[in-house]
Amino acid sequence: MTEKNTGHIYTVSKLTREIKFLLEETYPFIWVTGEISNYSVPFSGHSYFTIKDRKAVISAVMFKNQKQKLLFNPENGMKIIGMARLSLYEPRGTYQLIFEYLEPEGAGSMQVAFEQLKTKLADKGFFDDSCKKPIVFFPSSISVISSGTGAAVRDIINIAIRRFPNCSIDILPVKVQGNESENEICDAIALVNNHLKSDLIILARGGGSLEDLSAFNSEAVANAIFKSIVPIITGVGHETDFTIADFVADLRAPTPSAAAELALPDKNHLIQRISTLQESLNRLLKIKIYDLKQNVMDLTSRLKSPDTVVHDFRFRLEDYESRLINMMKHYIHYNKDKCLWLSKLLYTKKPEKQISDLRQYVKTLSKSLIDNFQKNFQEVRSTYIELNSKLQTLNPKAVLKRGYSISRFVTDKRVIRNSIETKKNDKIEIVLSKGRLITRVEKING
Repeated sequence: MTEKNTGHIYTVSKLTREIKFLLEETYPFIWVTGEISNYSVPFSGHSYFTIKDRKAVISAVMFKNQKQKLLFNPENGMKIIGMARLSLYEPRGTYQLIFEYLEPEGAGSMQVAFEQLKTKLADKGFFDDSCKKPIVFFPSSISVISSGTGAAVRDIINIAIRRFPNCSIDILPVKVQGNESENEICDAIALVNNHLKSDLIILARGGGSLEDLSAFNSEAVANAIFKSIVPIITGVGHETDFTIADFVADLRAPTPSAAAELALPDKNHLIQRISTLQESLNRLLKIKIYDLKQNVMDLTSRLKSPDTVVHDFRFRLEDYESRLINMMKHYIHYNKDKCLWLSKLLYTKKPEKQISDLRQYVKTLSKSLIDNFQKNFQEVRSTYIELNSKLQTLNPKAVLKRGYSISRFVTDKRVIRNSIETKKNDKIEIVLSKGRLITRVEKING
């Protein structure tokens, strides 16, 4: 048996340990870009996924502590850039990336977080118009939640004094950016709702970057605005800035100054409007009073005294009484004359006379009927004799008595009118005045 020079022999665990050391020393921290797939979060809270491109796939993990620092939620199909450590898992002999930081490729993490939170709250109905509370037209007290030293508060106070100085303005200074800004804004909204002394809340701050406005893009502030019993107007940033707070609020103003203008009516404009309406009302009242006076005068001129009305009805009643008496008299006279006329007519038409006339009429009708019957009978009899004579003349039997005969075929009884209709040996029946003869054709002469 020959021996081979095999050199140094590694155990599996030793080889794996050296490869692990080599990888981790060579690639302590690296930036990696790719697409997330197979993303999952088990009960531990760690995130397990794979990161891939067109040609390769690498297993990856991000532990719970690092993930809490992210401003967005990783999703399948999202392209990311991240800083990771390369590590090898010895029990399986597989390597993986342990990410310390992630951000979306192309768009910033804060923008992605903004869009994700916007979609989440929209699905919950935070932006629905049905959830918006009406803004009080004449607020007696307004709570302004903003930075106590910012220009936004000064602008709101100046506009409030100019537009409606009767309204009380309560300033609740809070941090509008940085650490604890979200909590202070939520606590201020809760404080106003617990005391319920204000009719309206203005949540405002000046302009800034997306990072500066992060407190107004947080889910905690969105929940506080949505749950607020007191209506909220937001005036955050500039006119082109939109935050999550703007979408949830009951009314969004493009700037803090615009928020104050939307919250408070212009007192001078209202006074001018009231004066115009008062003048219009007075003018319409004068016209209405004048029309009513004219109507009263017209009705007064047409109104009659009770004595006049009674006299008019009395005269009308007497007239009806007179007309009724005349109509009754005329009716009685008419019926009296009618009775006399009917009596005379009845006398002229006695039953005895009518019976005598009817008897005579019956006799006349009887004689006329007999005469007509006899005349018609003679005419019918003459017609009968004439028709009978013609019938006897035309009777075929009478012709046979004069010596004529009728020849016909024996088979079908068809009468023979021409000799050419027969042929030799045909049986012929000859009908005579008395009796019949059966013959056979021997010869035909045309």
